[in-house]
Amino acid sequence: MSERLEALLEANRAAAAPIAGMPANPRRRLAILTCMDARIEPLSSLGLQLGEAHVIRNAGARVTPDVLRSLALSQHVLGTDAVLVLGHTRCGLHGATDEDLAEAVRRGGGDPEGLRFLPFDAVEEGVRESVASLAGAPALRPDTQVWGAVYDVDSGRVSEVAR
Repeated sequence: MSERLEALLEANRAAAAPIAGMPANPRRRLAILTCMDARIEPLSSLGLQLGEAHVIRNAGARVTPDVLRSLALSQHVLGTDAVLVLGHTRCGLHGATDEDLAEAVRRGGGDPEGLRFLPFDAVEEGVRESVASLAGAPALRPDTQVWGAVYDVDSGRVSEVAR
């Protein structure tokens, strides 16, 4: 076993807390689409606890087919009725191009063929595009509330940018 995995498993043994009896349905009926950036902990930054919201993460908090699949299940199987798109400052997709990001993948030894990275020129613009993609999405409930906000990685503050 790798040392890195062993360290993770050891940390889990020390930190594990039972959640038996906690329902899969989020108590706040909320789903959060946010970036995979390691500086963001969406539950605590919004004053939420485990079990209160679904969290879906990807590069840039962008709406993709898999995000729509996850949100459709979150709503129609597990009862959510609202989505917060939470972008953040200093995102790696901000100001990049698909070509720049594809080249970075190539330099790392990967093949970007068929991938779209969905960069944006401004964080607020990226959040608004994701909110617009979700508003009226056929797979979601017609009464879905969708909001957009930006998390400032320097201050920890969240600001609304779209409804």
